Amino acid sequence: MPTRNQWIKITGARVNNLKNVSCDLPHDQLTVITGPSGSGKSSLAFDTLYAEGQRRYIESMSSYARQFLARIEKPDVDSIQHILPAIALEQKNSVKNARSTVGTATEIYDYLRLLYANVGQTRCDACGGDVSRADPFKIQGILQAYPEGQKVLLLAPVQLKEFGVDELLRQGFYRIYRNGEMQDLNQVREELSSHELVRIVIDRLIIKHKALGARLLESIRSALTLGNGKIEVLTLESGESQLFQNEFACLSCHKTFIEPFANLFSFNSPMGACPACEGFGRIIGIDMDKVIPNKNLSLAKGAIHPFTKPSYIDGYEYLATEAKKRKIPLDKPWNELTDAQKAFVIDGGGEFDGIRGFFDWLETKKYKVHVRVLLAKYRGYYPCPDCLGSRLRRDALNVRVQGKNILDIGEMPIAELVGFFEALTLPPTHQTIAERLLQEIKSRLTYLNEMGLTYLTLSRQFRTLSNGEAQRINLSAALGSGLTDTLYVLDEPTVGLHARDTDRLIRILQKLRDQGNTIVVVEHDPEVMLAADYIVDMGPSGGEDGGRIVYEGKPKGLLKVAYSQTARYLANPELLVPSSSVAKSGAPKASVSKKEKINAKTAQPDFIEIRGARGNNLKNLTVQFPVNQLVCVSGVSGSGKSTLIKQTLFAAYEHSQSRSLQLDEAPHEEILGLERFKDVLMVDQSPPGRSARSNPVTYVKAYDDIRKLFAESRKAMILGISPGHFSFNTPGGRCETCEGLGTLTIDMQFMADVTVVCHDCQGRRFNPNVLSVEVEGKNINDVLNMTVDEAVRFFASSRKISNKLLPLQEIGLGYLKLGQSTATLSGGEAQRLKLASYLPAGHAELDSVRVAKDQYLFLFDEPTTGLHMADIALLVQAFRRLVAAGHSLIVIEHNIDFIAQADYVVDMGPEGGAGGGQVVAQGSVREIMANAHSETGAFLKKRLQSPVASA
Repeated sequence: MPTRNQWIKITGARVNNLKNVSCDLPHDQLTVITGPSGSGKSSLAFDTLYAEGQRRYIESMSSYARQFLARIEKPDVDSIQHILPAIALEQKNSVKNARSTVGTATEIYDYLRLLYANVGQTRCDACGGDVSRADPFKIQGILQAYPEGQKVLLLAPVQLKEFGVDELLRQGFYRIYRNGEMQDLNQVREELSSHELVRIVIDRLIIKHKALGARLLESIRSALTLGNGKIEVLTLESGESQLFQNEFACLSCHKTFIEPFANLFSFNSPMGACPACEGFGRIIGIDMDKVIPNKNLSLAKGAIHPFTKPSYIDGYEYLATEAKKRKIPLDKPWNELTDAQKAFVIDGGGEFDGIRGFFDWLETKKYKVHVRVLLAKYRGYYPCPDCLGSRLRRDALNVRVQGKNILDIGEMPIAELVGFFEALTLPPTHQTIAERLLQEIKSRLTYLNEMGLTYLTLSRQFRTLSNGEAQRINLSAALGSGLTDTLYVLDEPTVGLHARDTDRLIRILQKLRDQGNTIVVVEHDPEVMLAADYIVDMGPSGGEDGGRIVYEGKPKGLLKVAYSQTARYLANPELLVPSSSVAKSGAPKASVSKKEKINAKTAQPDFIEIRGARGNNLKNLTVQFPVNQLVCVSGVSGSGKSTLIKQTLFAAYEHSQSRSLQLDEAPHEEILGLERFKDVLMVDQSPPGRSARSNPVTYVKAYDDIRKLFAESRKAMILGISPGHFSFNTPGGRCETCEGLGTLTIDMQFMADVTVVCHDCQGRRFNPNVLSVEVEGKNINDVLNMTVDEAVRFFASSRKISNKLLPLQEIGLGYLKLGQSTATLSGGEAQRLKLASYLPAGHAELDSVRVAKDQYLFLFDEPTTGLHMADIALLVQAFRRLVAAGHSLIVIEHNIDFIAQADYVVDMGPEGGAGGGQVVAQGSVREIMANAHSETGAFLKKRLQSPVASA
């Protein structure tokens, strides 16, 4: 065991709900902090440990350096001893810059730029010849390779206007080669024009392989000097000549090029970025897919979306007039028109200016706000026609290493890149130069490969990555940096990772530990917990019932703690995935009976079908999803799950409803079965509210009833306080100094802004009169500071309020405070908060849930993010209530415990990237488990056994 000074010693931590927590974390070890949702894991790991490590590191810097860094408050803790400089790898992708890519984030692209600048071979884009700078030694080597006894002339091409005949004669150059013969310069001077190019004879040579070394080299240098970097070698017998240039030019056609340098390959530098798109790789213009979102509509039915607006309906009238002249059918669906007919509609003719002409006219009206809004609605991005999406100048793409330019490298999946660089062979001189560069590139690619990110490309924009992918890329960058004696704090690195890749992640974390670093991971995955050197279990529950340490020590010791929820589910996985749940998966009796009633009423198919999906890596996929069931889409990372559900199913529906036209719709043939739903809802991990005033109690619409309850109190009526006075969004009852926020943000000019508690209301948001109104001894500020669990108990007598809060409690968000800003929620919490707003109010058994009048299709993206094993059961129960109400759910998920309780599973794969995009297996959980080709099925079998036994 480590000695005492090899431990991080935390004493008296009271951040958020931590109850004066004290614990010791070992240095140079992998420590996992786990526990139910809201038990204080992140408060201990990030808000206490990381915050103090980062604060001390920043404090060690000069005052000049500190002014450029964010100010970190000292956490509420008595002391933290032996802490290291800290780096947090959070489960959040905060990058919004379109210039940031996987390659730049991992620094691989920086090494690639240096590699191409130093050992890249430029090829002529005109003739395909080699491009190089012809220095005297290189020219000498070429000439000495001529046949023995060959007679040659070394000529220097000179413009007479630059030198003049007298100057050439003065320097001793008397002979020129003109009209196929040597002539005396002095004798023909009268025949020469001042603008003529003359070829000065520098030397006459007979090639001798073992001689001429010094003389040949000296003559070449003289010719290059006189010819301003150019020399012509004329073979007397054949009359053929070869031009060499001291410039960086093609040896065959003599076209000049820019000599490679590092910034030539940087799209963030004006020296390397494509001038047309400024290094973004795409340009903005009118997107016809947004102008004509529904290709099944005819021109008469409004296929051209802007022409359906009352202000621009005359555009359709001009179109109709000209279309009749050209016999273009107005009642035929757009996708059935010929290419010529479509071209007329887009480009116009006669009195109709076409769609492009219409938007050109709108461009002249951009001074009007509503026109700018309209134009933005129909704009989209296209690959830049100059650089074809490469972002770089064309000169950069002429440089190749083993036949590939830097764009080819950027478009290759990580798995292929690893093989390419392993097989890369360079000439000995280049190998010496590139040795260290190749070492750095290979090591970083290996880390990405081991992270299970084999399907990503270096050119992939970082902002398009999921939170889990972004965190794993940051982890690989940390490994590549080679830091030691550093504290790394990670937030659920297994999020978005298929169970098959968990072992790889564990090896990566252990490798980072073995480099001499201390690793602290907030995690719920059983395999990561059992692989840890040390584990801290928080609990026993969430919110006010959490904030305590249930156990700390070796993972095996946790299994003996009877009151630990983590130990309970680790040792007894059947508690989470009952055998009855698996047995019923695929066709729950209750769901089927209700589904049959719905279908008998609507006479619609029992499935949603996507046909011919071809987006990204999807292989012309056709797949069905049963309705009124909990359907799970699983598969390894990068297998095409998000492309199928988000970019195909959801984007197509939104476009068919003329909504969210900014969404890019993946190509497909058609989607059947959506007409049965009132709406299709994507419940993702984006923040539910953009304002700092948005909070859980306002999101579930419970705050209006709470304000009415306070306004009905006797003191409120005496003081004339109405429900509006209890709003922190409008003037009247709120503190006007902070405008109801409870905090003030001070602009520190050149330093980071500082947020302080409002000095007037002391963070209580309201004025004294409003705060004096109480209900059962609590004022409105006290209520906003209650957790959901406390509020449900407090408002038990008000069924209207408690019923709106109960869904939050049922999905495991009972620990959230009613007034907590939604901007502070994690992605998983934000997603479950959105889910709560759709759940039927109040508690109800599944059999007694009423079938809703309108059915919805809900799409979820990894809703188990941030959930402890004990909370997954609550989430599944909430989903069951939605299904019982007649709704349909399609969930993208990797969590094996969740997948095991699905009614129907579509498993994609078999690999990520180009190796994915297919349905490996589909059916009930038992059918997935029985499929030998399904990676998910194999891990379902393993999980339904005790992980302790398998460990």
